[in-house]
Amino acid sequence: MSSAESTILAPQQTAATETNTGSLSMSNLNMVSSLNLALDDALRMDKDVVLLGQDIGQDEGVFRVTADLLKRYGPDRVIDTPLAEGAIAGGAAGMAIYGMKPVCEMQFSGFFYQAFHQIEQHVARFRNRTKGRYAMQMVFRMPYGGGIRAVEHHSESREAYFAHTPGLHMVIPSGPRNARALLLASIQSPDPVIFFEPKAIYRAFKEEVPDQPETMPIGKAHVTREGNDLTIISFGAMMRPVLEAVEEIEDQDGVSIEVVDLLSISPLDTETIQQSVSKTGRCVIVHEAARSCGIGAEVIARIVETSLMHLEAPIRRVTGFDVHFPYFARERAFLPSAERIAHAVREVLAF
Repeated sequence: MSSAESTILAPQQTAATETNTGSLSMSNLNMVSSLNLALDDALRMDKDVVLLGQDIGQDEGVFRVTADLLKRYGPDRVIDTPLAEGAIAGGAAGMAIYGMKPVCEMQFSGFFYQAFHQIEQHVARFRNRTKGRYAMQMVFRMPYGGGIRAVEHHSESREAYFAHTPGLHMVIPSGPRNARALLLASIQSPDPVIFFEPKAIYRAFKEEVPDQPETMPIGKAHVTREGNDLTIISFGAMMRPVLEAVEEIEDQDGVSIEVVDLLSISPLDTETIQQSVSKTGRCVIVHEAARSCGIGAEVIARIVETSLMHLEAPIRRVTGFDVHFPYFARERAFLPSAERIAHAVREVLAF
């Protein structure tokens, strides 16, 4: 597998088409289609890979990420499970111990609590418990985050729970190409991976994705846009309003802003963060989860540890609020917007 970088592209309104970029054959895909392609790649290339979850076979998943896979690979590889998240996680843990590579779908990340005892007490610990004898090669896919006006328990952003749990990788893609590459890399990883899929951008835009399989390294952030005056650090669906804010500020204020897409929350790419903030001297961090004890706080701690003497202004966070995710009428006020991000950036630049 070759390593691949990805950029956030502008939304494409045209239907999927075949193109050629250099020697790569490319398709114009949204995130749902690119994730489906990654699962197809994994099932085709490795007979030990199995999918399991509620309604992923006959009904092809609540967001249709597993479309057509039951027809192609059969019920022994694409397994519909009972509505029991703890049983899904526990059964998958047993499969991984015996050398299979299960990829589990939790219909929404807000339902992972029913499986957390299996994930924390067994999945995350078993490699350490057996002194490395058994790798837990498995992935938990979970649609997460707000932006689709869903009901309670369907919009949470609880990535900090998993990032705080030793023994787990925590991956969050931000676009179709890096979603496909990171999911395939996660399935190949010897460590268990929590793979959060930002459902607000499942079908929000398209970008070119190679037809042949590719992977990206887990634990490596990507500098989406280079700049000199300030660094914005974000991930997942928040990359969209971040880039919108950057376009506005650079056009109106004549400044140069660097944008870092974390892609992986655990392990966190401290080196890329340090290099960027040391260069620009200013930083704004954006995430949709609640502010207290969120990923932004950990990023700030690492900046203070590695780059404090380079800072020219206090670091600002643009985040969700320390309340439960609100119902329909207040959802937009809760989520970071391009306007909130631009306001924070201008405050830091003016300090």
